[in-house]
Amino acid sequence: MLNGRDPRIDFFRGLALIFIFWDHVPHNPLGQITLRNFGFSDAAEVFVFLAGYAAVLAYGKILQRDGYLIACVKIWRRTWVLYVVHIFLLAMLMGIVFFANNHVETRDLVEEMGLTHFVTHPQQALVDELLLRFKPNLMDPLPLYIVLLGCLPLVLPLLLRKTWAVVAASLTVYLLAPHLGWNLAAIADGVWYFNPVTWQLLFVLGGAAAIHAQQPRPAETRGLLRQPLFVAAAAYALVAGVLTISWRWPEIHDAVMPSVLSDLLYPISKTDLSPVRLLHFLALAYVTAKLLPGRGWTQNWLAQQTCRMGRYSLEVFCLGVLLAPLADMINAITGDAFAMQIFTALVGAGLMALLGAWLDLNKRLTQPARVATA
Repeated sequence: MLNGRDPRIDFFRGLALIFIFWDHVPHNPLGQITLRNFGFSDAAEVFVFLAGYAAVLAYGKILQRDGYLIACVKIWRRTWVLYVVHIFLLAMLMGIVFFANNHVETRDLVEEMGLTHFVTHPQQALVDELLLRFKPNLMDPLPLYIVLLGCLPLVLPLLLRKTWAVVAASLTVYLLAPHLGWNLAAIADGVWYFNPVTWQLLFVLGGAAAIHAQQPRPAETRGLLRQPLFVAAAAYALVAGVLTISWRWPEIHDAVMPSVLSDLLYPISKTDLSPVRLLHFLALAYVTAKLLPGRGWTQNWLAQQTCRMGRYSLEVFCLGVLLAPLADMINAITGDAFAMQIFTALVGAGLMALLGAWLDLNKRLTQPARVATA
């Protein structure tokens, strides 16, 4: 039987949301300390993996308790909510970007945000928006999550019973997709930036990890440095980090990077979730899980604020999407002053934390009323 939510999952979802916001503000100095600067993967992998983990944990429990039909209804109801939020969020984002563009003379924020299609072909853009074909910058993770969650009922029962069979099938699709050109269509004869046919593997692996975490396991008596898998994962994460940092100095990178290895490694596709990205994230996740096995560290004040953000990830993600162009506008108006860039980054993260705290308070205030009316 699947158990309740894990605060560690909420924490890392919240941290991923902060990183996504910082990464989406151009020239933001705090964007230099996010995950993408120290390895092949970034916060997008964290978001999708933990989305799969949380979804299987929540809806797997509903399936076991109430049956398949009820689980399907609740999954698709949530998917519909995500779809409506996506449409509403895109409308708000366009309004904010057009407003910001009127106040920034040095750059074309409409073009940078990928909204030119709406300006040149407004009627077609509205249709493409409804079909999830029109996805401006910042919006890609939400349509991906809509598709992955909507397809969850197709695999959830088998995932709970034959976990490794589903993982094997998912891996097969992942390996075939880039070679066969499997992806969903986007505007201008393009394809989705986050290919759902490949990124589904990470979502499935997150669900498999949730199921595995519920199973009793014997305590590991050996130290971490005596566990071969931990050593290999840590070594890969370290090498990936060194290589990623070396990209800042192309001359040094080209001097130490053998051309044969460079041809095998590059390009590292984010669209198709390149194997080196996938392996880097899995290695990082494994090392983190081993180094932070307990939950006590999530009880301090700062971790609790981050956990709240992860607990209400949809609302906080939406706020981050809307805050990013506003922060970019303020930074551009002030000449991208360093102090202002730090200020807008911290204020944005603070507002996201405040939203999480408000939603948590609101939930606790409404719970007694529900009990009284029951």
